[in-house]
Amino acid sequence: MGNGQIYRHVKLAGMGRALAGGEMVFGGETRYRLKDGETLLDLAEDAAGKALEEAGMSMAEVDCIVCAMATPLQAIPCNAALIHERMAKGMDIPAMDINTTCTSFISALDVMSCMIEAGRYRAVLILSGDTASAALNPGQKESCELFSDGAAAGVLVKAEPEENCGILYARQCTWSEGAHDTEIRGGGGLLPVFSMTERNREDYYFDMKGIRILRLCAGKLPGFVETCLREAGIAREEIQAVIPHQASKALDIIMPRLGFREGAYINRVSAYGNMVSASVPFALCEAVGEGRVRRGDLVLLMGTAAGLTVNFMLLRY
Repeated sequence: MGNGQIYRHVKLAGMGRALAGGEMVFGGETRYRLKDGETLLDLAEDAAGKALEEAGMSMAEVDCIVCAMATPLQAIPCNAALIHERMAKGMDIPAMDINTTCTSFISALDVMSCMIEAGRYRAVLILSGDTASAALNPGQKESCELFSDGAAAGVLVKAEPEENCGILYARQCTWSEGAHDTEIRGGGGLLPVFSMTERNREDYYFDMKGIRILRLCAGKLPGFVETCLREAGIAREEIQAVIPHQASKALDIIMPRLGFREGAYINRVSAYGNMVSASVPFALCEAVGEGRVRRGDLVLLMGTAAGLTVNFMLLRY
């Protein structure tokens, strides 16, 4: 593409976020978990309402609802249909899911910006969020103390011709040699929920092999990032804010190896931990609210996800 030319003229007109109401502290780091009577649907609806309010829009102006979440609220229907029931019941707005686990929000921005650019939609409500605590293994301390429950939402719209907003570049790769380094084996078609026994119970918990993931990332990510920057025609110094997936405490090890110095990227792991699909949009929403990201800023959204999948997106906010 080169020279940072905007090729999808879209913008996030509004964003919102919501945290679970239960607060926990592990080793001085804060985590949030759903409290009794609270559901992820509640958090998603709250975040979506805030995003619509900031955008100055109502559901009647939304053309499509997209749930960009890592895990299903139910086996059937899709998550977006359940959000539709909460926020658009009686309307015929289409609802669909886009899932690349932790990077689902970036993937949804990528896909739906193409749909908007093609003229199919003018405004898309994208929601991310997960109840990570539902499947954490208390015997696996590394992951059990890492995750929080939260949600974030954004309203993606067609930008006006005079606005300096848009997606400049996006790329996604998957290296399936890491497919089993971050997984929940049970609960789907290969190992149905009714097949759970005391012997295979751990297959129904979240399982993370942290060292193997780090090794794979260390081998793949530097070349991936260099390729993206070269293809985009953008230097690191031109980027006002880097918002990575808040994957783990190793963020301060990985990001400098990718050429991003401390202070150039947002690290909120100690404050919130890993919120799975909500991590990137939550951090972006917070950065916008604090004035760290302003209209016209060049922002990099990036992250790794189970699969192993990696996303890189440059957008003019």
